[in-house]
Amino acid sequence: MPQETCEKNRDRYIPATDALQRFFRRPFFLSLTIGLPFCLFKLLFGLTALRLGYGSDIFLAALGMVIIAWAGTDLLMNTGRIVFDLLDRPAGFEYCTIAQIGRIVGRPMVFLAVDTLLAFCIISAMLWSGWITRLDTVQQYFWYAATTLNLVSLSLVSLYNEIRAV
Repeated sequence: MPQETCEKNRDRYIPATDALQRFFRRPFFLSLTIGLPFCLFKLLFGLTALRLGYGSDIFLAALGMVIIAWAGTDLLMNTGRIVFDLLDRPAGFEYCTIAQIGRIVGRPMVFLAVDTLLAFCIISAMLWSGWITRLDTVQQYFWYAATTLNLVSLSLVSLYNEIRAV
């Protein structure tokens, strides 16, 4: 196959005409199923830290405010990536604040991986600290929706890739 019609994925080539594979790589799909859920996890963690620290632990409250600002900025960036993708235009910015810093130093994917690690640490902290029980009903549904969207999309992409490998 000519190299112009293929994209490298792991150790095999995928025809560039594979519409579903291209969809899974679009900023729309990535932001909707990874970026926005991670923003919700960060936002809910920040709100919980702010609520628990308010009036008693100034450090925890300040940490909550910083995380809320971080989550809000990332939410705007991911929403922007969705809009630009739907308009079929390239975005001049990354998916999140940390990856944008990485873009400045020429390593956006490394910094995006750091952001992903931090998001997973936030998820783990919410679960292991018991803070997950501090979410109100509406916040719980946002947490459930973010988890469901993130995990189901990951499973669909993995399943699709494994079926294609056969």
